[in-house]
This record gives sequence, C-alpha cells and structure tokens, in this order.
Amino acid sequence: MRFAPALLLPLLLLSACQKTDNKVIGVVPKGANHIFWLTVKAGAEKAAAEAGYSVEWNAPALEIDAKRQQDIIESMVNRKLAGIALAPVDKKALVNIVDRASAAGIPTVIYDSDVDTANRVAYIATDNKEGGRMAARRIGEVLGGKGKVGVIGFMAGSASTMEREDGFLEELKAKFPGIEMVGLQFGMADRAKAMAVTENMMTAHPDLAGLFADNESSLSGAVQALKSRGNKKIKLVGFDASDALIADLKEGWIDSLVLQDPFRMGYDSVTAITKKLGGETVAARQDLPATLATREDLQAGRVAKQLLPGFVQVSGAH
Repeated sequence: MRFAPALLLPLLLLSACQKTDNKVIGVVPKGANHIFWLTVKAGAEKAAAEAGYSVEWNAPALEIDAKRQQDIIESMVNRKLAGIALAPVDKKALVNIVDRASAAGIPTVIYDSDVDTANRVAYIATDNKEGGRMAARRIGEVLGGKGKVGVIGFMAGSASTMEREDGFLEELKAKFPGIEMVGLQFGMADRAKAMAVTENMMTAHPDLAGLFADNESSLSGAVQALKSRGNKKIKLVGFDASDALIADLKEGWIDSLVLQDPFRMGYDSVTAITKKLGGETVAARQDLPATLATREDLQAGRVAKQLLPGFVQVSGAH
C-alpha cells in the first residue's frame, strides 16, 4: 500500500514526535509501602523536574515479586519510555528484561540492589558490604567481642541484602572471633514472618546476645519480637529507618541503625539517565556512603539529613 505525499509527511512528523518528545522516565522500586521507597521517589521526581522530565512510578505490592517487576519493565520498554531506573528484587530474575531494555536503546540505571548483567548505564547504591561491616563492628563493640549473634535477613537472591550479610559475617569473623553466629533467617519482606523467625531464634538460643536485621521489614519484625518478650538485653542493630524505628531507637529497643540516603539514590539515578540522554558520560558505579546512628547521635542531631524524609528536602546539592 502506498501513501500519497500529502498523507506521508504528517505520518513522518508524527513518528518523529513520538521518538523525540517522550519525556517520561520509569522508576521501579522493590516495593511501594516503606518510607525508604517513598523517599527514593521524591529524589527521582526532583531530578526529573530539574531536567525537564517526569517520573512514572510503579512498584510491586510485595517486595519479593520479581514477576511483577518484569511485567512493569516490559510495559515501559514497549511504550519506549525515555529511560528506566530499577531496584531489582532478584539479581538473576531481572536479567533478561534489563537486557531487553538496553537492546531497545532505553538507558537503564540499576539502583539500591544489583543485577547480574552489565547492560546498564550505571549502578547506584549504598556501599552495602561496608554497611554490613559497620553493623558488625557495632555489635562486636557493644558485646565486648563475645556472645551469640543471629541475622534476620530479607530474602535469598536480593543482591543488596546479601552484600550486607556477607560484609557483616566477614567482619565478625575477622575482628571478633569470640562471637558465635547462630543462624541466618529470612523475613521475606513480611514483618510478621520476621517477628516469628526472631522469636524462634530467641527460643532456640536463650542466651542470644545480639541481632542484625538487614532491612526495614526484618528490623520491624525483630523489634516486635523483642517487645513481645520485654527483652532489651539483646543488642539489635538494624538497616534503614522509619518514624516507628526511630522511636524504638530512642526508647532503647534498638541499639543503632545503619542509615542510607534514599533521596540521593533516587536523585542520582534519574540524573544519570538524563545525563546519558544528553550525551554525557556517566560513571558506571556510584557508591553512596552509609551512616551508623546511635541514640546519642540522634540526640546530638548528627544524623538529621538521613533521618529527615526526602520529600521535605526542597533544596540543596545532591
């Protein structure tokens, strides 16, 4: 079938507009319910607005739902969004869809948690291994280098939390040989399950001295387990924060928190995409520092930036 020249020109112009006027960047977190992801969203939206783009935010209902993430990314690829920023639920399950986005010419940034492919513009995340080491040093110090310690993790296959666990275990082994690791249990992004596995660990080891919970949901469940038994003797070090967890830190249920900077994570991820779209070179790996916060740090106001929700940070460099 042939088009008359008068009809062909408008079609060509429409096609060109569809390719050049797409100013939407897809941002896909692991989940949507935690304050961490909402703060990532705020940072992403700020960076997008500054560069003349908008954000399409879409997340699985459950932080363990890799299939839902695949479907979300597939839709974004099919609609040819300008770019995609993804925090993969699973480092292997999301490989094919990330490769597909890259093959379609869509700049893809991986943030928070890694994926097993090099087909990405950049990887932007907290130095999770160092965050785990930081937690181990704190546990070792407050326990005087002795006692039984357990880990309440997120899920097998999640690169970010696996790095935290590896860093924690490596540092304990290297610096605190007198500490005995009694197990690693997974909360599977479910506070009730995290609470149950923590209670089981305390039952199995009545002399448990310390716990490391490597994400917000596992930490929330572990705190509830300690509260259910009125146990403030076990030293609990956790990753991430929320209003409730900050209150628990103040009240002594939590010994300390390893804090990330989710606002900057979202901001830097979208900035990397807009720079790539503008023809700039982007660093392939960008590690963001973690910060350890104790109750004393909180009282002294030394960690206000990390604890202040990103969506009320309206100015400042990132």
